Parts: sequence; C-alpha cells; structure tokens
Amino acid sequence: MKPTLFVLAAGMGSRYGGLKQLDGLGPNGETIMDYSIYDAVNAGFGKLVFVIRRSFEEDFREKIVKKYERKIPVELVFQELDDLPEGFSPHPDRVKPWGTNHAVMMGRDVIHEPFAVINADDFYGRESFGVLSDFLSSLHHSKNAYAMVGYRVGNTLSESGTVARGICETDSDNHLTGVVERTQIQRIDGAVKYKDDNGEWVAIGDNTPVSMNMWGFTPDYFDYSEKQFVEFLKENAGNHKAEFFIPLVVNNLIVDKKATVKVLDTPSKWFGVTYAEDRPGVVAKLQKLADDGVYPSPLW
Repeated sequence: MKPTLFVLAAGMGSRYGGLKQLDGLGPNGETIMDYSIYDAVNAGFGKLVFVIRRSFEEDFREKIVKKYERKIPVELVFQELDDLPEGFSPHPDRVKPWGTNHAVMMGRDVIHEPFAVINADDFYGRESFGVLSDFLSSLHHSKNAYAMVGYRVGNTLSESGTVARGICETDSDNHLTGVVERTQIQRIDGAVKYKDDNGEWVAIGDNTPVSMNMWGFTPDYFDYSEKQFVEFLKENAGNHKAEFFIPLVVNNLIVDKKATVKVLDTPSKWFGVTYAEDRPGVVAKLQKLADDGVYPSPLW
C-alpha cells in the first residue's frame, strides 16, 4: 500500500486572504507546493490529501485540485473552528482553529494507510520525500512507530534574520527523545548559534537535526490525537488562543512510551519565505534547480 501525502493548507486563507499566497516562485510560475507534490509523486506516494478551510473550497478545487487530480488521487478535508469532540464548543472569543494537530485529525476518515504530514508553503527537497516514503512503505500494518525528517540546522537558515527551530534530541538508535524550541538561530562568524535563556549565544554543529514539520505516521495516530485533544480542551477551557500542535502530541507519546519517532536524516536544503526579503532568494534557488536539471521546467 503506497503512503499518502497529507498537506496542511488550512492556514492559507487566514494568513493571506484567500489563495493569493500561491505565489509563482518557480521559473514558470510554480508554487513551492508544486515542488513538494512533484517530489512526493516521484518518491512513490499514492494519494494526496489537503486540509483546508471550507470557505475557500471552490477556489482551491479550481486552482489546485484540477492541477494534480489527473496525476494522483486527491481528497479534500476541512478544518473548522467547531469540529470538536462531543460535549465541547469553541470559546466565544476564539477566531482560529486549533493548530496543526487538530488539522491532522481532519484526515481520520480518508486516511487508512501510513502517511506523511507537511506544510503547504515549505520547500522540503526530493531526498526528504525519498527517505520518508521508504520508511512509511516499510511499515505495512505496524503501529506506534513514527518518523520525523530531521533537517541539518545549517541547511534551514535564513539570510535575512534569525529563525525559530525545534532542536532535536535523540538516543543511540536515532529515536527522538525531545525537541527544544529555540526562537533565535542564525549563522554568526561562520558558526550556527542560538540565543539561550540567559541571552548568551551558544554554538551548535551545522548537522544538528531540527524539526521542519515533516512527519510520518500510521493511522493509529488519529486515536492518540483524539484522546489527547479531549484532555487539551479540558486544560485550556479558558484560553481562547491555545493551539494543539503536532510536537505536543508527539512529545506526550514519547514521554509515556506509547510510540517511537525515528529521526530520518536528510541532506536536503529546506527553504521558505520566512521574511519578505527571502522571496528573491527562493526564486533564485528554484531557477538554479531548473537550470541544473534537478527539476524539469515547466515542472508539470
């Protein structure tokens, strides 16, 4: 059974007002998402699932789904504010859905095979889809054995300023034991450094693994998520801004020894438009990939 690619795209409308963020950055107007899907199809993924807001379903089907549906089966699922377990309702002041893991939960009725989770607007690189597809394809009917693609921190920096990254801690078997969020990381005098809690700059190796929200799960993850979501809602009843993120669920499963998460190394360079100033650099990188023959031009 081929794995599924689950693309988190529900935040698009809120951040950009519709689908204007599907910015043509490639040589022929390709979006970053086009490259992810191209790489996933070539790595052996067998289905695409997008989670979006229902308010832009028509626009999304016209601009996005039509582009891919002749190449790979495509499903849409919807993340909405009121999609909550029985007995719960949104706080009256809440305006946004509940974060990335709530978005993942929306796939429960259409995903019955191992699946990868990615952000819609990040460039992950073909090697990353390859290692994750190989891992997921080997699982068959396994449970509780997940994966995260661990990017080398030096391959994820912005030339325009500091970045926030989850620095991964692993055991001797390369299983994830924890993720420490560092909000200010950049290259200083040739070395990658982060600012610690005391305001001191601490150097780390270029190959230190970081999380870029590229995960591999099996369908049992939905059951764990739903149970944890109920507890999360109880604990955050008065907090109308609390978000239910993937790393929160994953960390709880690791601490409780209910699941393992293999950190898969990749030589791929991650990039995205973290700052407006990043856009020309992203355009140049995609142009070079086309010029070097790494990707066809046009892509599709």
